[in-house]
Amino acid sequence: MIRVGVVGLGMMGLTHLNVYRSLPNVTIAAICDADADRLSGTVAAAGNVEGQAQASVATLPPEVRRCSDIADVIGADDIDMVDICLPTHLHVRFGKAVLTAGQHLMMEKPLARNAEDAAELAAAAETAKGLSFVGHCLRFWPGWSWLKEAVEDRRYGDVCSATFRRVVDHPKGAFYDNGDLCGGALLDLHVHDTDFVQHLFGMPKSVTSFGYTKLTGETDHVVTRYQYDTVPLVIAEGSWAMTDGFTFNMCYTINFENATVDFDLNREKCLRIFEKGKAPEFPVVESKMGYDYEIEYFLNCIEEGRKPEVVTMQDALNTIRIIDAEAKSVKSGNPVVI
Repeated sequence: MIRVGVVGLGMMGLTHLNVYRSLPNVTIAAICDADADRLSGTVAAAGNVEGQAQASVATLPPEVRRCSDIADVIGADDIDMVDICLPTHLHVRFGKAVLTAGQHLMMEKPLARNAEDAAELAAAAETAKGLSFVGHCLRFWPGWSWLKEAVEDRRYGDVCSATFRRVVDHPKGAFYDNGDLCGGALLDLHVHDTDFVQHLFGMPKSVTSFGYTKLTGETDHVVTRYQYDTVPLVIAEGSWAMTDGFTFNMCYTINFENATVDFDLNREKCLRIFEKGKAPEFPVVESKMGYDYEIEYFLNCIEEGRKPEVVTMQDALNTIRIIDAEAKSVKSGNPVVI
């Protein structure tokens, strides 16, 4: 049985807790937050996707330790794995502390605030006793993991174009209001699609990005073209600059040689396949979210003593390298070679 301590009880901390409570090979040993109201369950964060942040810390059994100091979790004898769901700028400091203590590290995305910090964490993971994993959930998300398989086995031929879109209103709060801390929508939201583009096609040769600042002082709405020799057109748009009340949505459209497939989270039949010479298909997509599958995957890696391969620390570092290039392109108005 793997004993986990969850640090940070915001939207993602509560979402992860809910997953841990559903799995048979893990037990929640401790929860940690400096906010007493969050720690008691008096105040709870809300998610922007149906199914997020469903756990209530108020209903956790009494044997779960409640800590206001992260030092009571990192290095604790009764905790095998630490799940860091803290603000991004704290990842390098506390991620390295977990690795130094010899515990397994589950790190919520993005890996770090910039590529320099991400490289520091990735290097620490290489020599650490414990295993490390970064929660790039789209790699496990039903409908998206299917797309990865479709691209890899070339069931519809080569990819001619790939377009991704992720938009919502601003989540608000001290962290999300401060671009220096959160990195704007470019790093905190759009990073999902940047990572998935890398997952599908590898590292791009260059990026050309356009965007603007509206709320945080950093890029709050971005559109990027990723340059590849093998795919003519790859584009992703990400924004949290929409007017309050605008419902979260994520979608993609992939045009293959012999089919067009698209996914829209807010559509009843969210995955559609239009293959040449065949009637349209509307496969049933599993209702579980990527968080369920990514955590289950990492726990299995720990039990089997093998390094994660679906998401590696190098993958997570490379994603930040691409994001940094996108930020430079937005500011300069020019393509940036990676």
